[in-house]
Amino acid sequence: VQLQAFGGGLVQAGGSLRLSCAASGRTLSTYVMGWFRQAPGKEREFVAGITWNGRRTSYAHSVKGRFTMTSDNPKNTVYLQMYSLKPEDTAVYYCAASGYRSVVVTAPEYKYWGQGTQVTVSS
Repeated sequence: VQLQAFGGGLVQAGGSLRLSCAASGRTLSTYVMGWFRQAPGKEREFVAGITWNGRRTSYAHSVKGRFTMTSDNPKNTVYLQMYSLKPEDTAVYYCAASGYRSVVVTAPEYKYWGQGTQVTVSS
């Protein structure tokens, strides 16, 4: 499966962005999908994940209540709606697909990765 993430950009603190991740090659309905981010000099970290049917989601503590991940299986696309953005949210955001049945939170458990999209939050 090929994943393409887009929707990043520059936004002021307190603003919002919506990231999209479009899949091709195979349907997303068989995968757990996740969003990760990596800031300069830091390790890649889990942000959010969703099961293939959209019924279960999981969020990192740092984004809970501000970010919402959803899936649109007919469109083979997942989204990450980000509100109340903070400068510390600045990072390259990656979407990824895992063959696990439940949401997993570590990068090695995800088999397919998109190319990343830059999110920059200015103070």
